[in-house]
Amino acid sequence: MPELESLPSPRDMPVRILVVEDEPLLRAAMAEALRDHGATVVEASTGDEAWEYILSDASIDVVFTDHRMPGNTSGAQLAARVRRHDPSIEIVVTSAFFDGQKDWAGRVLNKPYPMEDTALHLASIALRRRNGV
Repeated sequence: MPELESLPSPRDMPVRILVVEDEPLLRAAMAEALRDHGATVVEASTGDEAWEYILSDASIDVVFTDHRMPGNTSGAQLAARVRRHDPSIEIVVTSAFFDGQKDWAGRVLNKPYPMEDTALHLASIALRRRNGV
């Protein structure tokens, strides 16, 4: 059994970002850009799938979600659920046309967005959260 001193602390582990996007190419491109910045990425294609993951694993630092997706849960609804479930998780909603004001009053990034700059920004947000800044 490893000694406690040899186990990595949560601060030493890669940040974890959940990317929720129904467009497979856009989801894969963002996931790859985030991995290039050292993040561990979990991908989901619907808000419902993302919510199930969040309930099963509490180690997400940032949720980056599209707003309009198939299924029963929009990105704004997912964001509101996540905020109630764990207010410490950072959330960024993205949309070409945001119509979820009644569900989400937080950060919304307009599509299209610059992939590399957005990935760097999300990784920075995750790192700040992880380090308690």
